[in-house]
Parts: sequence; structure tokens; C-alpha cells
Amino acid sequence: MPATKQNRDDLELIREAAGGAGRIALSYFKQAPQTWMKTGNSPVTEADLAADKYLKDMLLTARPDYGWISEETLDERVASPRQRFFVVDPIDGTRAFIEGLDVWCVSVAVIEKGRPVAGVLECPARDETLTALPGFGSQQNGTTIRVQAESQPFKVAGPGGFLKKLPQHFLASIEHSPHVASLAYRIAMVARGDLAGTFVRPNSHDWDLAAADLILSEAGGNVLTTKGQPLTYGVRNSSTGDYKHGALVAASGLLMDNMLAVVAESTFG
Repeated sequence: MPATKQNRDDLELIREAAGGAGRIALSYFKQAPQTWMKTGNSPVTEADLAADKYLKDMLLTARPDYGWISEETLDERVASPRQRFFVVDPIDGTRAFIEGLDVWCVSVAVIEKGRPVAGVLECPARDETLTALPGFGSQQNGTTIRVQAESQPFKVAGPGGFLKKLPQHFLASIEHSPHVASLAYRIAMVARGDLAGTFVRPNSHDWDLAAADLILSEAGGNVLTTKGQPLTYGVRNSSTGDYKHGALVAASGLLMDNMLAVVAESTFG
């Protein structure tokens, strides 16, 4: 899907919005923000809520005809058919944020026809901004990034039991990566070659994935389902009523094929 003028305009908009939200979140970082537990034992802080409000106000003022999908707030407007949606996680990696770790980011994407057409990850505590447009590659702070070349050693994130099920010729060169709380950031690490791949447990959401998915795909990799299919965004799960996905793999090349084979025959614990 080529980058249209609308996609480019949307990227500029969400980059500016993510930057503002990142500055808001950073003002709470390591300041013991007020924290609550949501359903499912997931934390949310006053920083998440403040950044989400900023994003919602700015983005829907600029694009009132776009839909809104966020981890923290619903779209309260009258339901009507919408061609495009903002998909937002004001702080992806809230647990890391609370612990004072710098591996968290603001994730903002625009989706159309189920796929991301503009994506930004703003990581203010690390002074990193990752962006992508279809057909224009992925950048970090303006420099093009690419997935790791198919050379060993591989560094892969995921359960140790899964890594052990990779083919024997991989095992001597597989290194288990320390856990990174932000799924979006972990996928971005694959996009820029810090990781060769990551297994993704079931029940990730659109807002965890959409921006990072585009960044990885434009860097030469993919986020795929256990059936080897790309994700469709903005569609509620028929059984759960939310925007959850099953087990996934983020990688590229031959490693992707082998990781998919492992997930297809395994069960996440």
C-alpha cells in the first residue's frame, strides 16, 4: 500500500501528538505517579490518563471523522461508519514506567481497511522516535532501520521452552533476551535489529501492536498469526468483544518460518 498525501499528513499529525504525549508522560516518570489496577490486574497511572486525554483531544479535534481505539478510553461519539481510526496506547509498558525503567513508549497508529497506514512510537525516556509509512521504510530519529541480517548469533525474546523447540542448528546460536515489558518496544527492537525475533503471548491488543507492526513490516519483517497471516486491526473479537489477538510471532526470513512452526505446535503457559 503506497503512502498517500493523507498518510503523510497523518504521520506528521500523530508524530506531533505522540511527542506531546511523551513529554506529558515524562513529567510523571520517576515521580511516584498515582496508580490503580484495572480489570485483569493491569496497572494504569495518572500519567497514562493525562497522556491519553491529550492525544484524544488533539487527534479528534484535527480528524473528527476518524474513529478512536485506545487502551484507556472509549469513543463516546455517535456510532457511524468510519474509514480511518486512531489506535493509541498512551504508555505501552506501564509496569516498566512504574518501576522507573526507561523501556516504555507512546504508541500511535492510523489504520484503514484493517491495516496501519501511519505509525509512531515515541520513547521519551530513551530520546527515541520511531516512525513508518507504507512504502517509505522505517526510521529511528530520522535514520533508516532494518531487521537483523540472517546471520548468527540470533537473539530472540520469548519463553525458554519455546526457544528450546527451535531446530537444533539454531540452538547453538540462540540467545534469550531479557524481558522487555513494552510489547511495542520489543517489536521495534526486532525492526532495528537488536532482536532477531520475539514470540508474543496471546491476548495482546490492537493498541499494543498497530504502530510497531507497521514499523517492523517497513523494516523488512512481519508480525504474523500462528497461521502465518498478517493482523487485521479495528475488528472486535467475536467471542470476547474486544480487540485482542492470539499468539503471534514477530521476526523475518527463515527464523520467522521456524518460530511459526514452534508456535503452531505449542501452547503458551
